[in-house]
Amino acid sequence: MKQTRLNIVTKTEKYPIIIGSNLTSSVSKIFKLNSIYFDKCLIVVDRGVPKKFISNIKRSLKNKKIYVLFFNASEKNKNINSVNKILEILLDKNFSRNDVLISLGGGITGDVSGFAASLFKRGLRFANIPTTLLAQVDSSIGGKTGVNSKYGKNLIGSFYQPSLVLSDIEFLKSLSKREIICGYGEILKHSLIENKKFFSFLNKNLKKILSLSSPFIEKAIYESCKIKKKIVEKDEKETALRKVLNFGHTFGHAYEASLGYNRKLNHGEGVILGMKTALNFSLRENMLSKNEYNLILNHIDNSGISVSIKKYFSIKDLNKILSFMIKDKKNNSEKINLVLLKKIGKPIFNKQYSKKKLGIFMKKILTN
Repeated sequence: MKQTRLNIVTKTEKYPIIIGSNLTSSVSKIFKLNSIYFDKCLIVVDRGVPKKFISNIKRSLKNKKIYVLFFNASEKNKNINSVNKILEILLDKNFSRNDVLISLGGGITGDVSGFAASLFKRGLRFANIPTTLLAQVDSSIGGKTGVNSKYGKNLIGSFYQPSLVLSDIEFLKSLSKREIICGYGEILKHSLIENKKFFSFLNKNLKKILSLSSPFIEKAIYESCKIKKKIVEKDEKETALRKVLNFGHTFGHAYEASLGYNRKLNHGEGVILGMKTALNFSLRENMLSKNEYNLILNHIDNSGISVSIKKYFSIKDLNKILSFMIKDKKNNSEKINLVLLKKIGKPIFNKQYSKKKLGIFMKKILTN
């Protein structure tokens, strides 16, 4: 497959997203073509990444001093202790700001590595090689880094743009169907908040995309990244427009936190469940038409995503869910900030609701 390139230009950084096949074998060449020169690199590797990709990268960078840290990527390990382990290696091996920290893994690995890079000597060059569909279309783009705490998800972090993002399609072939569907949830989200034409493409080619058929999966990734690029370039620090990217996330993050970030509900599934909840609330608030609501829900059902709020929660969990929603980092008052949908391609953000009103709504969906 021919490589595709998107250039992200923000106030703090300009960097490419390169999408293609077998990119890991050409990492050294790609670095040079993008003027990334260094002597030492630390590769933070998700233990779930197949060893052949690690070998490809090490072989390509054979003239560099390479250090490798294996990371057990999970929401529970997405914490400040994991960041400290990375910083200890960088300090011990006397890295300079001209060296490079490389993330090789999914969104959790990228978030933790990127946060460590932002802290080391106030900014170490960072290259992100996302290995999951979810990371390739979402977390690797835009510079959000951070870790979780007992108070909630991603409450400690920074905005720190990478120097390069490499999205190698070959990684996706090693993923489970569950992981592919989770990543697809973010692709769907991008279409819902920005582009009905893209949603129509997804609706028409759903099975081909989920089976990773070419060129459908490449087009889905590219168009999804293009939507996020457009939003991030307009609002790097999430002061206004970028908030639309949180469609489904306020509910979804609260669901994940309420379950203690266990494997019963991973991040992608949490976002999909959060989108279903936000769509339901948009319908009840007379924003979204019944026809479009059904169109989107049918699409989700056809994807094989069997997430239902009652599968994970009962009425006794209501206060816990609401408490995490109130602590969400997008709130600036006692009210809860939501992103809702008026119609496909037309999101509404900065809509604030009281805990009482959302409690009544959540009680209905938990008991009906």
